[in-house]
Amino acid sequence: MSADSAKPVGKRSATPTLLMIGLLVVGLIMYMVILGWRGFQLIASGTAAGIGVGIGVLILPVLGAWMIYSTLAAGLWHQRLVAAAQAVGRDLDVSELPRRASGRIEREAADELFAQVRDEWVADPDDWVNTYRIARAYDYAGDRTRARQMMKTAVAQYRTVSGT
Repeated sequence: MSADSAKPVGKRSATPTLLMIGLLVVGLIMYMVILGWRGFQLIASGTAAGIGVGIGVLILPVLGAWMIYSTLAAGLWHQRLVAAAQAVGRDLDVSELPRRASGRIEREAADELFAQVRDEWVADPDDWVNTYRIARAYDYAGDRTRARQMMKTAVAQYRTVSGT
């Protein structure tokens, strides 16, 4: 393999991930169509139990569609934030932090990174980049719940600033 064709360390092709997401979404859509069809069959049975269960079954594809949409939309917004933060040169660089055998950042290093990023965020919590960075720092420190909350806030701030 030549040096020109070698990929940078840590950079992988997104194609396999996108293919897997596509296959999962297609599978879920097929499942939701079957569920919807079954719901209509139950309603068409005309019995009180069939109608009740059929309505309940019809709710499942609606919930599934909403979950697919919200998950994919959040992922797309997160990717936009990554690209925008990289464009302004303020994405978190964790390439030099020590890692466990599993690939996760060592706890002490993640905590130090979090303390640094938290100070930046406290100084300007209305800056979407600071909020994005603290969301990432929460994730690296293992607090996924706060990471999700802060990423939602970062997306809202970014949408306000960018007008999208």
